[in-house]
Amino acid sequence: MQITVAESAGFCFGVNRAVQMVYSALERNEPVATLGPIIHNRDVVDDMVKRGARIIEDVSELREGEHVVIRSHGVGRSVYEEIAKRGNPVIDATCPFVTRIHKIVAEKTAEGYFILIAGDESHPEVQGIVGHCDENYFVFKDENVLNAFFQKNEKNFQKRLAIVSQTTYNSILWGECLKVLPKDNPNIVVYDTICSATEARQSDAAALAADSDCMIVIGGRHSSNTVKLYDVSSCYCRTYHIEKADELNTLDLFNAEKIGITAGASTPAYIIKEVVTTMSELMNKEMTEEDIDFAQAVEDTFKKLHTNARVKGIVTGINSTEVTVDLGTKQTGYVSVSELTNDPTKKPSDIVSIGDEIDLIVIKVNDQDGTAALSKKRVDEQLGVEKVVKAKEENTVLTATVSAIVKGGVNVYYEGVRIFIPASQTGLPREASLDGLKGQEVKFVVLEVPEQRRKSAVGSIKAVQRQEKEAAKVKFWETAEIGKEYEGEVKSLTNYGAFVDLGGIDGMVHISELSWNRIKHPSQVVSVGDVLKVYIKDLDQENDRISLGYKKTEDNPWEQFKANYSEGDVVDAKIVSITTFGAFAQIIDGVDGLIHISQLADRRVENVKDVVAVGDEVQVKITGIDTDSNRISLSMRALLDDEADDEAEDEE
Repeated sequence: MQITVAESAGFCFGVNRAVQMVYSALERNEPVATLGPIIHNRDVVDDMVKRGARIIEDVSELREGEHVVIRSHGVGRSVYEEIAKRGNPVIDATCPFVTRIHKIVAEKTAEGYFILIAGDESHPEVQGIVGHCDENYFVFKDENVLNAFFQKNEKNFQKRLAIVSQTTYNSILWGECLKVLPKDNPNIVVYDTICSATEARQSDAAALAADSDCMIVIGGRHSSNTVKLYDVSSCYCRTYHIEKADELNTLDLFNAEKIGITAGASTPAYIIKEVVTTMSELMNKEMTEEDIDFAQAVEDTFKKLHTNARVKGIVTGINSTEVTVDLGTKQTGYVSVSELTNDPTKKPSDIVSIGDEIDLIVIKVNDQDGTAALSKKRVDEQLGVEKVVKAKEENTVLTATVSAIVKGGVNVYYEGVRIFIPASQTGLPREASLDGLKGQEVKFVVLEVPEQRRKSAVGSIKAVQRQEKEAAKVKFWETAEIGKEYEGEVKSLTNYGAFVDLGGIDGMVHISELSWNRIKHPSQVVSVGDVLKVYIKDLDQENDRISLGYKKTEDNPWEQFKANYSEGDVVDAKIVSITTFGAFAQIIDGVDGLIHISQLADRRVENVKDVVAVGDEVQVKITGIDTDSNRISLSMRALLDDEADDEAEDEE
């Protein structure tokens, strides 16, 4: 006879946790009442009763000061409210997977969704889920009932639908139910809430049954997940459902050469072992209830914890100060926010979620309180240090957010490792404030990783900027040529021009190239941060000098003048400056002409200011245009002479 036990048989972490919490409370001599049997195993429940626990069916049965245990199936919102009114302390052993379903249906109900629940309507877990739906729900046991629901309601049903399942629901049935759903309906949201442990247990049972002549399923008669294991196994071979080893002599195992064994989530490891031992005919004496210390047997199913050990845990609770973790041990694990991360900008909910499996290091075990202090930060640091060391060796560019401004520089955290970036390595000018860097994502390289882990690594933003600038230079010079146009940002201004970033390398627009008009400073035309379209006027690669042009020929006011004015034209002009030999008058922006002192009047003028003043609007005649030197001669006298000639002609 070949006996094989399914890999994922027996206690799941949710049941582990619930049993552990009851025994821990009893060890603390607290008065305990479980709201229904804590587990579908009569031996374990009877042992709890012997140790002082009471089993009640309704909150009204609670005694004053008694600790009420909510079992892993969970309860509805009204039960919590009723307990709160009575003032009894609560030991909430609801399975984290069930808690997740409660949260989903509560949120979706509040959003106006109608909830569809796959499961057994009479099962305590389903009743608990229903208690968070505010009456907007429908429970279906299989695809036929679900199909009937849609046929009856689909045409007239206007609400959006959210679909969940009991954690122990048959995964095969669940797949069939999903086929019934209307295709491509955006108003239907599906949540796969079958417990991963349940799904694995059913999958393993099916695989083992397919390769066996007979299957034995161990677990309580009223255990939903055990019954589903029986149903799954029955599809492949002859299957028996037993609670204890002493039922084996009633089974027909004739001609069964390969026997598979699996067990429900409420079956302790010692019962599975007892069945296997009995079947293997290795038991030397008949075991009785008196021979079994159930509390110790349950404890033996849990893993042992040791300080500094590395363990895995399932996140079961999150608040602002700590994270609660199930370790599959008799201790409840706690990770304080200080041991969760080194990053002070992160909240616990930013880092982990309910149901996450995380790696931890045991800091301290307190068997008396049934707690274990854990650290995720130290695991991350171990892994992070390895990555930071590798990044230093390979000069890898890393990215992180500046978390704090400290004396002499800033701090960033990379993979849980604190990296200090001195002010001189931030890439900012020496006297610049570092405050603007806080909260900014920066690129840096690691310069130093100290041997003593108590100290932080040292990084440099400036080194990355230098690398990027060098790379940009190489790329620029590969394609740069005179006349090529660029779009760049003005980075700084000097008295003699503006420096423009061409993509990692700067070029200069001389003040004379910023405007066709005369300006005293570049700030009269551009400001730092402006984006300009420029072109290359000259290149000096040896000295990394790039001269840029900004003025466009078509914007040259002299070109506009030559296109629109000719010698002999009479124009309006504005006196802009006065000299001893005449006055300059502006014809258009950027184009001035000279009215010589001899051309101001039809008489001798000793002082220009006796005839015109700056700002005067005058009418002049263009008497000469020198296009080579951009000089224009103007005359007011010519207009007076013309007027005199006209009068003479009239008299004549």
